[in-house]
Amino acid sequence: MASPSHRRSLRKRRTVLVSAAAVAAAGLGAGIFVMNANATPVDLAHQALPAKDGWAASGSGTTGGSKADSAHTFTVSTRAQLVKALGSATNSTPKIIKIKGTIDANTSDAGKKLTCADYASGTGYSLAAYLKAYDPATYGRSKLPSGTQEKAREAAEAKQKKNIVFKVPANTTIVGVPGTYAGIKGGSLQVQNVDNVIIRNLALTATEDCFPQWDPTDGSSGEWNSNYDSVTLRGATHVWADHNTFSDAPFFDKAEKTYFGRKYQIHDGALDITNGSDLVTVERNQFTNHDKTMLIGSSDTDSVGKLRVSIHHNVWKGITQRAPLARIGQIHLYNNHYDTTTLNGYAPKYSLDSRAKAQVVAEHNSWTLPSGAKVAKLLSGDGTGSVAGTGNLVNGKATDLVAAYNSANSKKLKTTVNWKPTLTAGLQTSAKSLSADLLKTTGAGVLS
Repeated sequence: MASPSHRRSLRKRRTVLVSAAAVAAAGLGAGIFVMNANATPVDLAHQALPAKDGWAASGSGTTGGSKADSAHTFTVSTRAQLVKALGSATNSTPKIIKIKGTIDANTSDAGKKLTCADYASGTGYSLAAYLKAYDPATYGRSKLPSGTQEKAREAAEAKQKKNIVFKVPANTTIVGVPGTYAGIKGGSLQVQNVDNVIIRNLALTATEDCFPQWDPTDGSSGEWNSNYDSVTLRGATHVWADHNTFSDAPFFDKAEKTYFGRKYQIHDGALDITNGSDLVTVERNQFTNHDKTMLIGSSDTDSVGKLRVSIHHNVWKGITQRAPLARIGQIHLYNNHYDTTTLNGYAPKYSLDSRAKAQVVAEHNSWTLPSGAKVAKLLSGDGTGSVAGTGNLVNGKATDLVAAYNSANSKKLKTTVNWKPTLTAGLQTSAKSLSADLLKTTGAGVLS
């Protein structure tokens, strides 16, 4: 049973959500408002990350575009409007961008729907020609594709990339307008080498690469590798990702064709945090219907002393792997719920992978495992990563995840870390109610 203080916390949370609907009904929807527990209007668009709310609250904290004036506050509903509102990636003037409804990234400036064929037009690329040129039976497996068709693929890829990648400047808040099912379909928000960004209340779906590259040297059998995460952080600092929904829907991996014996993979990551990104808080999101979901650290030699990430109160359902895969950094994973039941063909391989000396504290999370699933397969590692923490539940029962993993694997996870989490706002010391609570309080559209 939840403690009295926890029940008070939940009542407060429900008051926020119900009061927000009352505000909308009262005709106050010109801004983006919720209500706090004292019935005081709170403008979501100008809201900053609360104190001590994970690594992104460290130092100067994360305020996004909260200081934006009216001239730098925009409401957008089309791709062209979003591009204009974002402006130059080097312009750090505080700005707020409110997304109303769903923006389709695969549209022209005039609003025309664009397809993969439109991007390929004029480049000389065709999948049939590409498959013929790089068939391992004739091309071999010792080198990456090169030559006419690979150049044509790169040209077509560049056209799509120009259209669907949105570069987010420093000091920016991007937030969905409640009640409009706000989000971006088919797009990729790129936060690169900038500081102080907030991304909230968005459905980020169907981020697809029309032109995956065949790499015969990837693994023992080769792989099709795609570009574009729904959100990608590269060298970014002070980022808060809150109340978003990430999904491959409506096209799932199980529907992909197979070429050269490997799935033709058009999806990459959902939210990747790489290239020395640092001081990131990821909270109250839903990650669903996806394979390689969250990568922290692009390689085993990514930036030492960075990659500090807090991940809390998220739902992971229908996720195959990387929830997250962590390298090098100090990662705090708490009060998340994992449902490892296969969903739409996404069968779980593992939840958390700690490698390359990553220092992970995983505490008070809960897992729902279907009958026959093994606890030992919830974790993964390379023998150098650490996972510490207690209070984790599997099907409602306290479970030592690391002990279960280590008993079944030769490359053991370490059980101690060299740091102690202190930025732990909202930490619940019981994970028993997470499954029910988080389904009501996570993802896009809840703050409406």
